Amino acid sequence: MLTGMKHLHSTIAIVLLLALVISIVITIVNLLGKKPYNRKIALIGFISAHIQFLIGLILYFISPLGVQSFSAENMKNSLSRLYFLEHPLMMLIAIVLITIGYSKAKKATDAQKANRTVAVFYIIGLLLILSRIPWTTWSILS
Repeated sequence: MLTGMKHLHSTIAIVLLLALVISIVITIVNLLGKKPYNRKIALIGFISAHIQFLIGLILYFISPLGVQSFSAENMKNSLSRLYFLEHPLMMLIAIVLITIGYSKAKKATDAQKANRTVAVFYIIGLLLILSRIPWTTWSILS
């Protein structure tokens, strides 16, 4: 089960990255072209981020690299610290920012403000996600 969850988490990570890039690009095009806010495009990034986080959360509690390895000794090891602390914490912050961006844009009355809000929050979320992905473990890259 653990191996399957790891593969699912890695596969959906690719979907998430593509969804965020597509959401950001289309939103920026709408912003620059003074076009209306497209909530469905923003929803793609929002939903994929939450699905990925849910699977990651399950994996965090069943994997020996997750919460089970939380110790002072593992804080000295940068790879262990990445898996049990840095990666989950940064992903949580990114998901919170994506959620805030989507929610604020949904409530915005001006299309330009909604597009700008999604663009800014999604870009920050994407950068945080990219900063703490354990790239060496992705089978697609090796």
